[in-house]
Amino acid sequence: MRILSGIQPSGKLHIGNYFGAMRQHLQLQADNEGFYFIADYHALTSNPEPALLRRHCLDVAMDYIALGLDTQKTVFWRQSDVPEVTELAWILSCLTPMGLLQRCTSYKDKVSQGLSPNHGLFAYPVLQAADILIFDSNLVPVGADQKQHIEVTRDIAIRCNNAYGEIFVVPEEHILESVAVVPGIDGRKMSKSYDNTIEIFEPETSVKKKVMRVVTDSTPVEAPKDPAVCNVFAMLKLVASPEELGEWEQKYRQGGTGYGAVKKRVAELLMAYFRPYRQKRAELEQDLDFVHNVLADGARRARAVARVTLERARRAAGLGD
Repeated sequence: MRILSGIQPSGKLHIGNYFGAMRQHLQLQADNEGFYFIADYHALTSNPEPALLRRHCLDVAMDYIALGLDTQKTVFWRQSDVPEVTELAWILSCLTPMGLLQRCTSYKDKVSQGLSPNHGLFAYPVLQAADILIFDSNLVPVGADQKQHIEVTRDIAIRCNNAYGEIFVVPEEHILESVAVVPGIDGRKMSKSYDNTIEIFEPETSVKKKVMRVVTDSTPVEAPKDPAVCNVFAMLKLVASPEELGEWEQKYRQGGTGYGAVKKRVAELLMAYFRPYRQKRAELEQDLDFVHNVLADGARRARAVARVTLERARRAAGLGD
């Protein structure tokens, strides 16, 4: 099966990104045909500083490669290196009803958070549909809260197929049932927009300091605690073995364990989990030519597929000779 997914280069990747999606992407590449891209066109909707955007793209690439992306098997590229996507997006936009875009909750949510609306943000789902459809993608891995994105893409694909014939593969969503909602250090969902993240590859001393700052309630040390509502325990579940997790759960319910002891153990486990990948990440930082070559090769392979689909769509729509 061909699986497609993209990630925005909107800042340093954090453990919420990893346990929420990246880990599953890396697992899925083993038994599927992976098409993964860095969505820098999508990042433009928030008008990032240009030099910072370029650096974030490199950081995302190095993080994925260091964490185990198979650069020989999986097609991995920067979105802006495949211009066929934006041409297809225009074709799709001419068949996409305004009402469909107005109903998209992601647009409403971002505007409600204070993000100044622009056309790119409003039309984001059309470009996203082009990303998916141009590669004849079968499955798109998403969390349950992102299901609407794929529903919109399916709607657009079906409308185009009804208008012009069977141009596009209609994708299915692959719901990542095991997606972890990782709390940030302030207790809200970990997110760069909340400035509450623990980066995957930030210095270990900083990781420990941030974990020790994770918000907890004021339950006394001697009192029993509910692990189901504890931010620190939610982090512990990401990295502890089932046996150790069971031991900590028992300690919570018995009382006599302070949050500080749990935080210390979470920090130890997080550092141990990512430590094997740090050396690879450091090596990539010293060999940026290799990273650029990986992205260039990925773009070449991606464009070879995209051109075929785009030509099919152009001919069906009456464009060209």
